[in-house]
Amino acid sequence: MSRTGERRRTTKETSIEVEVDLDGAVTDAEVSAETGIPFFDHMLEQLGRHGGMGLRVRCDGDLEIDAHHTVEDVGIAIGEALDEALGDKAGVRRFASVRVPLDEALLDVALDLSGRPYLHYEVDFPGEKILGDPPFDPQLVEEFWRAIAVAGRLTLHVTMVRGKNTHHIIEAGFKGVARALRDAVRLEGSGVPSTKGSL
Repeated sequence: MSRTGERRRTTKETSIEVEVDLDGAVTDAEVSAETGIPFFDHMLEQLGRHGGMGLRVRCDGDLEIDAHHTVEDVGIAIGEALDEALGDKAGVRRFASVRVPLDEALLDVALDLSGRPYLHYEVDFPGEKILGDPPFDPQLVEEFWRAIAVAGRLTLHVTMVRGKNTHHIIEAGFKGVARALRDAVRLEGSGVPSTKGSL
């Protein structure tokens, strides 16, 4: 059975196309991101590659106003595509956690494909934006993960253990969520992993 999801989302602020393949072989052809925000594209590529999934994202957003709409709406579209790809979640491992370092930065991520949207985000940044054209505001990372958690109907905890470099902190978080997601969606049985019989 193919575990894929697609979303087309158009508002007055953004126009987005997302494709997710949870079992896609990860090559440069299967992972791509074009949002007009170079640093965000780089992080989305980390999500796909380290998540072991095919992920294609294209977004035209109102970056002349702010990057907020683009980042949040991409999160919504990816979350919805993930939820579609997971279907009834039969056979998935469901729970996963990982601790990921990137130089001086260290982040903990715990994830549950629970069907219950929740985000706990405990990350303090030094304050500077990531340089680029346009620059990337680290505050938007929390909005992105919240959109993923709500639209994807999952419980997500992201906690910084330590870190000083904003780029390293953000990237360790993306790699951590990617690895936890890769583990949680792994098929290891046939039934739905819940005493309720559904997730």
